[in-house]
Amino acid sequence: MVLGQDWGVPIAELIKRRGEVFEELKSAVEDAVRYANIAIIEGNGASQYGIGIVSARIAEMLLSDERAVVAVGSYQKRFGVTLSLPSIVGRDGIVEVLEPDLSHQERLKLDESADRLREALARLRRV
Repeated sequence: MVLGQDWGVPIAELIKRRGEVFEELKSAVEDAVRYANIAIIEGNGASQYGIGIVSARIAEMLLSDERAVVAVGSYQKRFGVTLSLPSIVGRDGIVEVLEPDLSHQERLKLDESADRLREALARLRRV
């Protein structure tokens, strides 16, 4: 395989080409992301190390105008809340938000997440 040959290919298609099972990989990635903070705490007794590493990495992207693509939280006008979506980060901050192609089910889950965040924000404003 030539480097870059698969750029722009949906991840599900790429995984299928490689003979892997998408749902198994997706589940493993979801679990790894969901429990990453717990793994950091279990490894060294505190979560601030993970926060520090992420903060340092974002600072690197900004200072070097790296224009790296990372999932980072920013206000999404369309959803009315802050969401973490793949974004190009460079010297000017978030240069562009890249909303990935989502299946119908994934779109529903994203909309549901935004709904829950809006509801929580509304509750905080009432307090």
